[in-house]
Amino acid sequence: MSGQNPRWALAAISLAAAAAALAIAAPASAQTLDRVKSSGALKLGYDPDARPFSFDGGQGKPDGYAVALCNKIADSLKTQLQLEKLDVEWVSLAGDAKTQAIQSGAADIVCGAEPVTLTRRQVVSFSLPIFPSGTGALLSASSPLALREVLQYGQPSDRPVWRGSPARTILEHKTFSSIAGSTSESWLSERIKTFQLAATATAVANYQEGITRVLDGSSAVLFGDMPLLMDAAARSDNSGNLIVIQRYFTFEPLGLELARGDEDFRAAVDRALSQTYAAQDFPALFTTWFGPPDIATVTFFQQTALPE
Repeated sequence: MSGQNPRWALAAISLAAAAAALAIAAPASAQTLDRVKSSGALKLGYDPDARPFSFDGGQGKPDGYAVALCNKIADSLKTQLQLEKLDVEWVSLAGDAKTQAIQSGAADIVCGAEPVTLTRRQVVSFSLPIFPSGTGALLSASSPLALREVLQYGQPSDRPVWRGSPARTILEHKTFSSIAGSTSESWLSERIKTFQLAATATAVANYQEGITRVLDGSSAVLFGDMPLLMDAAARSDNSGNLIVIQRYFTFEPLGLELARGDEDFRAAVDRALSQTYAAQDFPALFTTWFGPPDIATVTFFQQTALPE
């Protein structure tokens, strides 16, 4: 050691200390596959209020598109881990409980409809996208034609819908609702603030509350995830009095939530999803919940699936 450069010695000690710190900080979830293999059990969380992605199907059994995908993942993990049997434990989660369940290890995957955003990725990881979603708008069939036209067609593609006249005049002094805690809520608030629109943004707890506000006139428009808006409108007792604008205001693919720092488990989940998207029966699975996929949707899944 006497002939060693002191700077190199100090650097080596620093690197060793950093490596030790990383080892200590490594999340317990980094061994998910090992735990699943040794226990023969997989813990799947689901959102009971995210129809058609996940919901209570009766008798304590979850149902929905994301639930069906998670069942495919469970089947694939059983094969990948060469297990004779894999027990699936379903955990009903809502609101912030979903993130907490992933962080605490109470659930290995959350099977719901969560937008993949940079902010969310600071606390959880995501699978490959499971659906090409985004923010949509729902309003009453009796709403002014001018408002519907502004929402449907807006301004030229290089100008925001909120900017300029007559669009601005039509949008002024109105109340718009969005789902509390969703990306639609932050998007709506940001648009009103950015373009200094004299309008009010109101958060609602769920889609049913938002629809009620639209029907009684206390909100002009409800903004939310497009597929959830469409499903809520279709199931409403007043479906004939509701219109979902066929326009995406944002583009936010949805994914399944996983724990951060567990790349082996994420790779296994992504392998299962890729195989599912490429399978001949996937169009039928998709059609069950959303109707036949259009060309854009087919292309989305073709481009999302990863080769082996």
